[in-house]
Amino acid sequence: MDVPTWIWAATVVGVLGLLVFDFYAHVRTPHEPTFRESATWSAVYIALAVLFGLGLLVVWGPAHGGEYFAGYVTEKSLSVDNLFIFLIIMTRFAVPRPYQQKVLLVGVAIALFLRGLFIWAGAAAIEQFSWVFYVFGAFLVYTAVKLAREHHQDDTPAEFHENRMLRLARRVLPTTTEYHGDRLTVVQHGRRLVTPMLLVMIAIGTTDVLFALDSIPAIFGLTKEPYIVFTTNAFALLGLRQLYFLIGGLLERLVYLSQGLSFILAFIGVKLVLEALHTNEVPFINGGEHVAWAPEIPIWLSLTVILGTLAVATAASLLSTRRARVVAAAQRQAEERGLGTPV
Repeated sequence: MDVPTWIWAATVVGVLGLLVFDFYAHVRTPHEPTFRESATWSAVYIALAVLFGLGLLVVWGPAHGGEYFAGYVTEKSLSVDNLFIFLIIMTRFAVPRPYQQKVLLVGVAIALFLRGLFIWAGAAAIEQFSWVFYVFGAFLVYTAVKLAREHHQDDTPAEFHENRMLRLARRVLPTTTEYHGDRLTVVQHGRRLVTPMLLVMIAIGTTDVLFALDSIPAIFGLTKEPYIVFTTNAFALLGLRQLYFLIGGLLERLVYLSQGLSFILAFIGVKLVLEALHTNEVPFINGGEHVAWAPEIPIWLSLTVILGTLAVATAASLLSTRRARVVAAAQRQAEERGLGTPV
């Protein structure tokens, strides 16, 4: 898949244009979006992603089209998991609801830039060193096991720990303790000070780098084309702001999402290792020769596994939380009537 430079340039300009449009159309005037507004624009960004994928399928064929859709679904589902941490960061910094849109938009712009650097570095490494797939695959399997074990052992909400960049910003930049509308800086006593708005934007954008450590290897496990890797990441992040307000209340009900995502990461990790065996050049593995018996996982199977896992995890989560609410309601009614807790 040979992507001309002008298509890369047009794509980057298009992504920047969508960010600028988002700012002037929705974020410039601070407000808390309604459910209808969030749902409408979430649908618009998903529709844009689907239309782009259909266009890619027509121009570059079903193989690359399938890779794009598998990558987009994976990145979108991983971005939903990001929202848990974003919600914690917003709470930690006590960001007023009307200003959260601006925080998320700027945070997404920072995240897109940093992910672009990651994608460039990952593509360069894969082109030069075939053994990188072993590293990516092993890391994804490790992350999947870690994610599943952490969720199983600890049901309490995760805590936000400031990263080095944010701690450095706090030390270097003189900061106010209170918000001044949605302004990033203010002048007090003749000094230019940074408000918490800028700090929380840095927190959102740089924290996403931690998620990119999972998502970038995952998408490279589905496609080796940097253009598809970039566009799936871009479309997944572009609709993140609307998704945050749309499913904010639903996040607490997706209790099995982490298990579903851990299974997807493990599956892609195994797929990466199998692909690495096909192109093996590592001397201590099969004498540096290709491993012919390693099965090849087609993209249609990857897409089926990803969609099926997300469907099962979502359905199981909603059924579990619904049952928990019914039991809790029955217990409250029994206590109010003085009958005690039902067996």
